[in-house]
Amino acid sequence: MSYTGDVAKGGPADVRELDGLTIAKLEVGDFGNNAYLLRCTETGDGLLIDAAAEADRLLELIGDRPISTIVTTHQHADHWQALKEVAEATGATVVAHPLDAAALPVPVRPVEHGERVPFGVLSLEVVHLRGHTPGSIALHYPGHIFTGDSLFPGGVGNTQKDPERFNRLFTDVVERIFDVYPDETWVYPGHGKDTTLGAERPSLPEWKARGW
Repeated sequence: MSYTGDVAKGGPADVRELDGLTIAKLEVGDFGNNAYLLRCTETGDGLLIDAAAEADRLLELIGDRPISTIVTTHQHADHWQALKEVAEATGATVVAHPLDAAALPVPVRPVEHGERVPFGVLSLEVVHLRGHTPGSIALHYPGHIFTGDSLFPGGVGNTQKDPERFNRLFTDVVERIFDVYPDETWVYPGHGKDTTLGAERPSLPEWKARGW
């Protein structure tokens, strides 16, 4: 069955097989958080995006193959409730932006906009998106972007009705994602269903006008 990105609490992961990479999406916790396990098929090394909750299910998903890295997309607690347990169980290095790192319960290797996070023979590009939190990051692999809580189907992330924060996030999302990557780029958000840049691009003027 082809990948859809539609997952449910307590349900199985949806797995996407790409050339050289597999992506497994799992919903965990009480806030419908998405966790993503990426594996380099050449080496077997893995990278987990957002150890959000339910450490037992995340560790079951990871299995007995190594993961070298856990990336936390931002500081909000619903995205790292299982981080300490999963990091200790796997020995993985935890990566986050320095502006959000202090909120996390484990030591962090800081990354900045434009840096790359390697796993196996692959790597992800860090995209700093300011506004939802000061240190929110997305992770780009050609044709695919993991956006945390900064971009969803239907809009950018929550900025608590703060016009300055909204304008900062909207500008970053446009300039650092929509202006850079093609429409076919698949978007994997921190909650809910996936989308593509092409599906969302026509709505950008509406998002800017409404302010959220």
